Amino acid sequence: MTFELTKDYLDTIQAAIDARDDALLRTEMEELYPADISGVLDELAPESAHYLLSLLDKTVGAEILANLDQTERTTLLKLFTSAEIAPFINQMDSDDAVDVLNQQPIQVREEVIGLLEDREQARFILDLLHYEDGVAGSLMQKELIRINVNLTVNACIEEIRLQAEDVENVYAIYVVDDVGKLLGLVSLKKIVLARKNAKIADIYDDDIVFVETYRPVDEVAEVMQRYDLDAIPVVNVQQRLLGRITIDDVVDVITDQAEEDIQVISGLSGEVEEDDNIWRRSKVQLPWLVAGAVGSLMAATVINGFQSELGKIAALAAFIPIIGSTGGNVGIQTSSLILQSLADTSGLSTSLGRRLLRTLMVAVINGLVVGLIAGTYTFIIGEPRLFFVVATSLLAVVLLASFMGTVTPLLLNKVGINPAVASGPFITTANDLIGIGVYFLIAQWLLTEV
Repeated sequence: MTFELTKDYLDTIQAAIDARDDALLRTEMEELYPADISGVLDELAPESAHYLLSLLDKTVGAEILANLDQTERTTLLKLFTSAEIAPFINQMDSDDAVDVLNQQPIQVREEVIGLLEDREQARFILDLLHYEDGVAGSLMQKELIRINVNLTVNACIEEIRLQAEDVENVYAIYVVDDVGKLLGLVSLKKIVLARKNAKIADIYDDDIVFVETYRPVDEVAEVMQRYDLDAIPVVNVQQRLLGRITIDDVVDVITDQAEEDIQVISGLSGEVEEDDNIWRRSKVQLPWLVAGAVGSLMAATVINGFQSELGKIAALAAFIPIIGSTGGNVGIQTSSLILQSLADTSGLSTSLGRRLLRTLMVAVINGLVVGLIAGTYTFIIGEPRLFFVVATSLLAVVLLASFMGTVTPLLLNKVGINPAVASGPFITTANDLIGIGVYFLIAQWLLTEV
């Protein structure tokens, strides 16, 4: 049954914490999955969360800490001593342990590593700590099963039994030579079906996809998506097997990238969450709001420059909103399609000329339809003389917005700037400004006799 976190349940847990009713707390937590307990901890004050987490089995607590929001985890672990943190780190996969320790002060980090009972875990963590964020080495875990190519199947099974104790999920058995160079992999099915005296050299598959430690994490994610992999081995420049990256870590990377792009497209200048303090939220939202306000003031300046036209035909003002909104919507739609194509790193890219031609054809169709609809409305409100002004302006605005929505992200990508910024308030504001200017220029040109 799905757990539902309610205020009454939280009140019950908080009351048990205040009363130090450890038996009730343990009983309640045994009924929940670690992900559900994480939700409970998120809603508790740090001191209460510290007390509750301290009561849990260290394996469960390690899983909870590994999956907690980074900010929540950092705040919570400030209440723990190094001796309290070490047992949780002992139970984590090496990559999760490094993620947790990297958020701690250097003194705490070194104290925890020194207190680890599992010295192999300590060695794994030290191996991983020197990799920079954003590369495959920082994402990999050291726990995996490797076997020598010269072993028999029978010896291989014994080796798997020895190594599998520290490996949570066995996706593949990696085959290496005498110096640890990755040669390929062998499936559990082949091992089970093979004769016990058969050589691994005769049954392993040397067609294997791998990544080097220095590869960017977004490239790793793209490779795993393309080949539908549950795990991918990581090697050094000599192609010696160092670790593996599993699908759960790649999902985190993809999710983080998607959230970052959504926030940028939405006009946020940094990472922000709904429950952040008001000053942080304001600082993140304000830059694009100021940029949008400046753009709107410039558009107002353009409108002010055409007061004489508005004085002659007041109905011109009625169509300003549709001019601005249509340009903004078209720009966002077009740039979103371009961003999707830029995210496809398959190597089959469309030329700029072909992109612009296709965009032009779509824009002509859309502009004609929207222009005719808005032009028809001019008859309904009794201003037929505005038919060509409105229809022509909307066609021109759709064409210009489509062009900007295509070219802007491509240019930003070319110069190494995140093209997602082109899909936010920047394009919307620019299209408002250009669209209104085009509208009044066309009105001035077509209504010169008025």
